[in-house]
Amino acid sequence: MDSELPDIYCPFPQRTNPHVSHTREHLDAWTRTTGLVHRESARNRFEQADFGAFVGMVYPTADAELLDLAADWFVWLFLVDDQLDDGHLGRSPDRVRSVVERMRAVVDGTAPDPLPGEDLPAAVIALADLWKRTTPDAAPHWRTRFAWHLMAYLTTATTWEAQNRAEDVVPSEETYIAKRRHTGAIHVCMDLIEIVAGIEAPESLHNDPRFITALEASCNVVCWANDVYSFEKEQVLGEIHNLVHLVRHHRGFDEQEALNHVAERIARETERFMTAEDELLEIHPELTGLLVPYLNGMRSWMRGNLDWSRQTPRYNPADVGQYEEPDAYLEEAVLGIPPARAEAVSRTPTARPAG
Repeated sequence: MDSELPDIYCPFPQRTNPHVSHTREHLDAWTRTTGLVHRESARNRFEQADFGAFVGMVYPTADAELLDLAADWFVWLFLVDDQLDDGHLGRSPDRVRSVVERMRAVVDGTAPDPLPGEDLPAAVIALADLWKRTTPDAAPHWRTRFAWHLMAYLTTATTWEAQNRAEDVVPSEETYIAKRRHTGAIHVCMDLIEIVAGIEAPESLHNDPRFITALEASCNVVCWANDVYSFEKEQVLGEIHNLVHLVRHHRGFDEQEALNHVAERIARETERFMTAEDELLEIHPELTGLLVPYLNGMRSWMRGNLDWSRQTPRYNPADVGQYEEPDAYLEEAVLGIPPARAEAVSRTPTARPAG
């Protein structure tokens, strides 16, 4: 890519968690136990990404046990997302439906016991473990919201995105932005702020328009910054679901203009977050004890996501060639769906706009 990545405005301080080393060791053991990562090529790529460092940047105040839990959620989300974004399953919504329903059953508490000799997909095994460790002490309204956000991620990624790819549909910027907060699973990650910070935000706060604005703006900042840093990787894969790509496509910008445009929009969203933050703290002084850690959690997400994106090999322009052959790092056992070898999958996006 001849263009240069723009500077992304982020006035929040860099922070990291002191338990990162412990979490790296935990992740190595947990991914082996659950079967999420086992091939050597996939293990090498997994270790290079350094998800332990990422989770330490975005949850800098979590204790060791909760940092491990958040890191396990990260790995689960990233590995499932890779299966859907980088491989053949991201263009085959019908083939993914059954495993998504098994995941829904885990979340709903209706999952049947495995049949004798039945091999469950690693993602289902891991999700059952995560759900058991995350929800027992959570408030019912938090658990309901978290479950909805998790299933919204899975269904949007496996239906809306997959259908777009299968039918060569390029979504509008407006539609994409609304869906991106679900396909990026960022609401799931923001929900975890309450768990790692040990706070319980009432439903009245979640329904406050200023809180909704702060949350929406911070989610947009995280998702759009990811689109800037993952743009080259996703161009290699022919991925259309990227705000930089859509700005180029719909506005006729060149790469540099599109990157700069998205960076400017990120700056405006950051300012929108800070305005809503000030209003919340002024209007709800009685909630300062939970608002401050919640808003700080959003700040840490915006800052930490940016810092990790700048350093991880996942988005390093010198390393994006690894994505030319996804079969080298995607593992069939994650979702338990073998590739349909007879399918001819095109990675070249076309340009049919949709709403």
